[in-house]
Amino acid sequence: DVGCGIGGPMRNITRFTGWDVTGITVNEYQVRRGNQMVTEEGLDGQCRLAQMDFMDLKFPPGSMDGAYAIEATCHAPDRVKVYSQIFKTLKPGAIFATYEWCLTDKWDGGSKHHKWIKKAIEEGDALPDMAFTWEVAKAMKAAGFEMVHERDMALDPNQEIQWHVPMTPSWNPLCQRFQFNFFGLFCTTWILRLLEFVYVVPSGTSKIQVVLQTAGMGCAAGGETGSFTPMYLMVARKPLK
Repeated sequence: DVGCGIGGPMRNITRFTGWDVTGITVNEYQVRRGNQMVTEEGLDGQCRLAQMDFMDLKFPPGSMDGAYAIEATCHAPDRVKVYSQIFKTLKPGAIFATYEWCLTDKWDGGSKHHKWIKKAIEEGDALPDMAFTWEVAKAMKAAGFEMVHERDMALDPNQEIQWHVPMTPSWNPLCQRFQFNFFGLFCTTWILRLLEFVYVVPSGTSKIQVVLQTAGMGCAAGGETGSFTPMYLMVARKPLK
């Protein structure tokens, strides 16, 4: 699991498949917390987290049966390099599947609104310069992989609710979307500032919330315009030879 966070998907995948899974993250706290949860859920010996930079993987070459990354390698400053590190670690014939955040061909660099969308998502979600879907596919092949399947899952038919709808404004005060209208934004910020003042939440919480809300609004606008997708799926194979 490349860029596993605290390992939620890793633990679910372990339970569902019975596989032995190693998750890697550069964050020491995530490793400690994730391994604690592995033990609490009775999965010791089946999965574990290790502190490692996915730009410099330390596993022996050709040692892994497969790899996946869920909304993680979008944080890599160099897609070819991170994919190449994964390629090196896999056995011949092994599969790598990833779920990427990308700009689509609908993104217009001459549009102020589209530029704001890109900036809001990058700053709010700690991303480097976002790549287009075709760029990540090209990087995958440049790393040596054979592409088995690729598609933008945001465009899949028969979706009950489009992915970006939960981040669009609502005036229903009982809905989490209420925070995205102008009054909800105001209330959320000042409630958190009050909680900071009385030491209920750490100082700076309200500032972080503003950044995250802006990121959410950027994602929503990216979904509405079709200029951004958080659901670009690529399934690739390391050649046998």
